[in-house]
Amino acid sequence: MIQYHELHHVSLTVTDLEQAKNFYSNILCLKELPRPAFDFAGAWYEVGGQQIHLIVLPTSQTIRQEKSISSREGHFALRVKSYDETLSWLKQNGVAVLEKPESASGFAQIFCADPDGNLIELNVDKKDI
Repeated sequence: MIQYHELHHVSLTVTDLEQAKNFYSNILCLKELPRPAFDFAGAWYEVGGQQIHLIVLPTSQTIRQEKSISSREGHFALRVKSYDETLSWLKQNGVAVLEKPESASGFAQIFCADPDGNLIELNVDKKDI
């Protein structure tokens, strides 16, 4: 039997590190962490005790060719404090979003994508809207 403690990190492949870092640092407002001196480019970010690792690999099989936003494609979710403030911030910064404030999931969802098409869900419990 496997017993889990927590999710440690999610790794995503990106093609342009500076463009990706701009998105994760300045649009998603995540704190960049020190990263070991690997022999490949990347960046690490903190999210409430867990991490997101960006890995530069332009030939990755996981980079989506179709960049449309779909809530049914593979994604990771981040819980945010305010649905309205998050939605407003993303729109002010020109980020395309898919809004699902009345999702059957039990939480209000905003879907967006990073410059490489990696899908991200930002959500709040419906009672917190």
